[in-house]
Amino acid sequence: MALAGPDGALRCPWALSTEDYVTYHDEEWGRPVRGDDALYERLTLEAFQSGLSWLTILRRRPGFRAAFAGFRIAAVAGFTDDDRERLLADPGIIRNRAKIDATLANARVLAEWAPGELDELIWSYAPDAAGRAVPRTLADVPAVTAESTALSKALKKRGVRFVGPTTAYALMQACGLVDDHLATCVSRRHAP
Repeated sequence: MALAGPDGALRCPWALSTEDYVTYHDEEWGRPVRGDDALYERLTLEAFQSGLSWLTILRRRPGFRAAFAGFRIAAVAGFTDDDRERLLADPGIIRNRAKIDATLANARVLAEWAPGELDELIWSYAPDAAGRAVPRTLADVPAVTAESTALSKALKKRGVRFVGPTTAYALMQACGLVDDHLATCVSRRHAP
């Protein structure tokens, strides 16, 4: 059930613990994200979030953007071993070797794709909104779906790393492929 926020508007309960979450919930989460570089950023941040709080990633997002050249795929694909070492020493990001290596490898893979191909692939897995139940409580929101499992498999088959079904579903939620705002949430796009 949605709860009243600081302004009295009903919001998803997860969004109420900090002002950072309220802003992210109201202005970004669940809103459509398009474009290869923008989706690469979200894919990367969701992968870095694995095992951590999203708030940790959200608060370090400016550091991530600076460290990874604004998540421009072409720029990151050109990173060298020196850049990798710089990233491993950068306190503005999460210095996880496997996640950094996956981010660099993913940029190299994606740089070979046609412009718009990542966007097209990810959005091709958006489920039909008409067939989805509107979540009324957080318990109604899945962690994995058939679509996120299929998206994960499709990305992995094309060489993208660190994107399991749960990460793929978090990406789908964050980028607006699904609307998991609760039925009474002020940010819900569709009437319950």
